[in-house]
Amino acid sequence: MLIADDTQVIKQGDKSVGVSPQHCGLTGQIENCQVLPMLSYASELGHAFIDRRLYMPQAWMDDPERRARAGVPPDLTFTTKPELVIEMLTAAIGVIAHKWFAADSGYGRDPKLRAFCHVSALP
Repeated sequence: MLIADDTQVIKQGDKSVGVSPQHCGLTGQIENCQVLPMLSYASELGHAFIDRRLYMPQAWMDDPERRARAGVPPDLTFTTKPELVIEMLTAAIGVIAHKWFAADSGYGRDPKLRAFCHVSALP
């Protein structure tokens, strides 16, 4: 089974790349944190993280000076968390044998991700 979920890293300050006040699943409220969508694989033999992306909030993408100070490539464009999951699934399909794909309701509500699952090789 492939599983999409995200994790958050609570941070102080505003210098860490991607840190912004955003929903934090760890606390259930808005926190100053980084969000990392992840793709993991689970089977009867165990569980392993196989891919991850750093979510860059729109506020970061709209601030070229902040991006330059932090070393964020200028050609990086805003990508939603579900779109990051689609990127990871695209890389995994055909490489990692799986029968199922699961994600939490936040990802399940996204129409682009659902459409991707319907037209791809995902079960």
